Amino acid sequence: MVRNPERRTALVDAAIEVLAREGARGLTFRAVDSEAKVPPGTASNYFTSRDDLFTQAGRHIHVRMTPDPAEVSEAMRPAPSRELVASLMHWLLRRIVKERTGYLAMLELRLEATRRPELREALTEAIRADLEANIRFHLDAGLPGDADTVRLLYFAMTGLLVEHLTLPGVLGEDEGAAERLVQMVVDRVLGS
Repeated sequence: MVRNPERRTALVDAAIEVLAREGARGLTFRAVDSEAKVPPGTASNYFTSRDDLFTQAGRHIHVRMTPDPAEVSEAMRPAPSRELVASLMHWLLRRIVKERTGYLAMLELRLEATRRPELREALTEAIRADLEANIRFHLDAGLPGDADTVRLLYFAMTGLLVEHLTLPGVLGEDEGAAERLVQMVVDRVLGS
């Protein structure tokens, strides 16, 4: 197997782009090579199978979607409060909308994980670790609520993001609907 970490990362990023645009059926070595603008056959030198490509994309997508630590530090400057939690949830919405491709690819990976045990294992491990890290972050930062608060926010925001990115018309014609729903989620989970 070829060992060029930069090329592997470029190929996995290309796979994420293909997933978001074409879906799981469109994720082929040829499509990844084309998206990455590398010679035909390159992806097959880096991944043993399509399953391997899916699994590597599933492991990498969280790296791609993780915010820059400097941005996190800036977002955390205000004192811990309900308002800060709301601000962080609004920031999450803006980040996901900005990284729409990555989130859509994540949804494709989640669906594909129902059919691919190795991918399911990789995604479950990554998402569980991410959720646990978010819980620790929330508690360590002294934000209001407990671990269950973070879980409720996570699951409510996940559902909102799926609708907002895939079927925005469900929320209506009003462009501010998603932002208002984020505020309502925070208000209801933390109590008014």
